[in-house]
Amino acid sequence: MYRRSPSLDAIDVFSPTRYLAGIPHDDFRLLRTEAPVHRHPDPQRPAGFWAVTRHADVVQVSRSSPTFSSNRSTCFLDEVPDEKLAEQQLMMLNLDPPEHSRLRSLVNRGFTPRMISRMRTRLEQACASIVDDALRVGTGDFVELVSAELPLIVIAELMGVPMEDRSKLFEWSVHLASTPELGSEQATTAAMAVYQYANGLGAAKRSCPADDIVSRLVAPDDTGRELSELEFDLFFLLLMFAGNETTRNAISGGMRAMIENPEQWERLRSDPDLAPLAADEIVRWVSPVNAFRRTATKDVELGGELISEGDKVVVFYSSANFDETVFADPLAFDIGRTPNPQIGFGGGGPHFCLGRHLAMHEIEIMFRTLAERIHRVELTGPVRRLRSNFINGITEMPVRLIPA
Repeated sequence: MYRRSPSLDAIDVFSPTRYLAGIPHDDFRLLRTEAPVHRHPDPQRPAGFWAVTRHADVVQVSRSSPTFSSNRSTCFLDEVPDEKLAEQQLMMLNLDPPEHSRLRSLVNRGFTPRMISRMRTRLEQACASIVDDALRVGTGDFVELVSAELPLIVIAELMGVPMEDRSKLFEWSVHLASTPELGSEQATTAAMAVYQYANGLGAAKRSCPADDIVSRLVAPDDTGRELSELEFDLFFLLLMFAGNETTRNAISGGMRAMIENPEQWERLRSDPDLAPLAADEIVRWVSPVNAFRRTATKDVELGGELISEGDKVVVFYSSANFDETVFADPLAFDIGRTPNPQIGFGGGGPHFCLGRHLAMHEIEIMFRTLAERIHRVELTGPVRRLRSNFINGITEMPVRLIPA
């Protein structure tokens, strides 16, 4: 049992407002050092929740789905209203094996390394076009000029969404990310718009299948079973949200890190072949997904604390990615860092991000393209961050682009 420090009482890594200034590194460092499994207050639960902040413990929870369930509640930090819980539990993020495995297998073939490598030429073309267009404009919001467009193009092609509709995906995704309260009016309105669009797209793919993920989702599986309308709607929403939010915020946050560490930017410009390592470091540094929630299915000891069945357990990737026992000088942004066992895509186990290879390709190729075409990126105004305890994101970053 860890001795409680009075300073632990002042820690709050739950409030979405706490992340407006960035990842609360001081709080996480104190938790990792003094209480790596910490009973944290929760405004929605009198019993609070267990905050898991060390790399090894986050990995253990992630890989132990029989003990730490996604389906006993959901994976979201906020409590889901009772009337929406059963619906949310149908989403793949909120399922446990074997049902989770069945759904995941439906789209897994679209995200294999071989399939992603076939997209490399298309990614290179898209990145070149995006950066060249941004340079012609010269100044503006980096998120809009550069970060947002690539994942929109990629996810639209993978899902068979017409290119002219990709702005809708962006709008809906932003509304969902900026309202962490699942029952809020804005989140509900955005989700209903996504469901309506998904139903229309699904009907089109049933009548005229194509080589895309949506066509696979609406077709019967090997046993003849089909997704229900709600299952398909939730799956579409998940792929749209995950495909946009994580990659866009990694690119934006990575560029901000380069601006704040100009020696690393010059290092990449001098050696663009560092781009794969840089992509890994960007994901570690940004940690686009801040945390996920699990629910204990039985009494279990973790990090010296006894967790009871039914307890809420939250794993913080943005803390684990800066664990001093795993990463040398973790607060240094080092694009050549190796080894780099970052867990920005999850700590392994059944919920390990199936789009990891695609996201890494997108980040790598975008930063290689930026380094080859841009001499310097300068901030021209304050950076605005997302108010969220779920997604670490930048909503606006005004810049000036100096061409190479």
